[in-house]
Amino acid sequence: MISKRKSIPSDIEGSNLTKDYENNLITEDDSEEKTETQLEDDHGFLNFGFNKSLLESLKKKGYKNPTPIQKAAIPELMLGRDLLGQAQTGTGKTAAFALPIIEKLEDNNEVAAKVLVMTPTRELATQVADSFKSYSSESRNFNTIAIYGGTDFRNQISCLKRKTDVVVGTPGRIIDHIKQGTFKINNISCLVLDEADEMLKMGFLEDIEWIIDKLPEEKQMVLFSATMPSEIKNIAKKYLNNPAEIKIKSIKKEAQLISQKFISIQRHYKLEALKRILEIKNEGVIIFVRTKSLTASIAEALETSGHSVAVLNGDIPQNQRENTVDRLRKGFIDILVATDVAARGLDVERIKLVINYDFPFDTETYTHRIGRTGRAGRSGEAILFVNRREKHFLRNLENSLKTKIEELEIPSNQSINEKRMDKLTKDININSISEKNEENKALMIDILDTLKVKYSMQDEEIAMAAINLIVGNKPFFIEEDESWINKQNIPDRDRFTRKGQNKSRGSNKKSTHNNSGFETFRFEYGKVNKIRIPNIISSICSSTNINGRAIGKIQVFNDFSLVDLPKNLNRDTINKLKNLKIKSY
Repeated sequence: MISKRKSIPSDIEGSNLTKDYENNLITEDDSEEKTETQLEDDHGFLNFGFNKSLLESLKKKGYKNPTPIQKAAIPELMLGRDLLGQAQTGTGKTAAFALPIIEKLEDNNEVAAKVLVMTPTRELATQVADSFKSYSSESRNFNTIAIYGGTDFRNQISCLKRKTDVVVGTPGRIIDHIKQGTFKINNISCLVLDEADEMLKMGFLEDIEWIIDKLPEEKQMVLFSATMPSEIKNIAKKYLNNPAEIKIKSIKKEAQLISQKFISIQRHYKLEALKRILEIKNEGVIIFVRTKSLTASIAEALETSGHSVAVLNGDIPQNQRENTVDRLRKGFIDILVATDVAARGLDVERIKLVINYDFPFDTETYTHRIGRTGRAGRSGEAILFVNRREKHFLRNLENSLKTKIEELEIPSNQSINEKRMDKLTKDININSISEKNEENKALMIDILDTLKVKYSMQDEEIAMAAINLIVGNKPFFIEEDESWINKQNIPDRDRFTRKGQNKSRGSNKKSTHNNSGFETFRFEYGKVNKIRIPNIISSICSSTNINGRAIGKIQVFNDFSLVDLPKNLNRDTINKLKNLKIKSY
């Protein structure tokens, strides 16, 4: 195992964090909040005996005081003990095992890797490797590499031939390198299994045991898991030697940083509700869906609406996935539509909102989803879409979390328009004459003089024209029919005929125009049916005696369309509209 380079200060060894080794179980309650005075009295990371370069790295990252999992785990790992830790995502467990490893390998000069960290996904492997690199940024002699499928095998071989301290990877690719002889594991003195429960869910148990059996018998083993099923306990019992057991009882303080809300929404209105939410908050958003195909369709719909959006799912090549996350981190992308597996371990500071478009399969999935925001003391928001059939799942979720999830209203036209106006005025204010555009001031004055002299424009006219350029040709305020919003909690009664067609088809009489010559008709065909406006016009004209020029406003939504048609149509035409089949071409 890794030799202990430094002894632990006596005040740490004798603290209540290490407890009695006979009990082995160390518990820490993360729900307690410290006052500012208590935080000032803490010695932070100095008590662990870390070297100067490691402390300097932590200082640059803004780390002042260790989290509960770090307080409990670091002393044990510095002593060289095996460890079994249970902690949710976002509690700082990566630093809990990474910092002792970096400290102990500060003077390592051997070429072959000394530490192996296994993770369930490529994204988490990249994140953990980046954390090691970040924590060791002030150490000139410390090297970490990540190996996983979907990337160049030869490049990984080249990296493994150079001096390496820590290898972070997924089980499948680790096995590939071991079998090829490109990953020398004879010197591995520490093995870390990160998110072990997730690796079991993904079917990696046999791979994990195969790798463990190939490693040197004498090694330190560290196992972290969000949950503790019997399979994890069996692995710990089989492979860990008298481990220190650490359990973080709760993450209430972290959860309090995340505002959790739900929206009651019928399935066929979900996309429209999503668009309205993104009108209010559209920077640093992750939208979770269940299927790969849905990530693409939703992203396409949002992109059409003018959002900066990208997709993250298992079919996306690894290099593209890494590029997508990097673009999200740098602000080139505002919205990410992702599946659960693809977004596992994703940690981007910009993420302020998580939207559960599809209801999560279980409490743990929900926890991991919303854990993409509100990390490391940052605040965040999570919104859950819930239909009528899922209401009892919502109650079960609340019971499991011991948290009340409050209901949130779908943004109305008024709130959206107020947001648009607020953003417009702020943008104009930001772009007013300031130091950053002082260089263009002469050009602006020249343009103003030209407009006043050559075109006889007044100041107000020039200002109005400038705002018009910003607003564009499209209507600035939203005027869509929002009556459906108030119907989300009304039971669906007699909604379908025996043929399975909607009775309301052709019966919605509410007009969206002030023009009394029109009535609005609803047809249960939309974007999911690959329907476009020309399809609607053609189908109406060919099936009725309505002239195309007599058709008014047409709105195509995800699952339905609204069409304004002449008022007082005869009964025969109404019946034809009720049975109208709109074909896509």
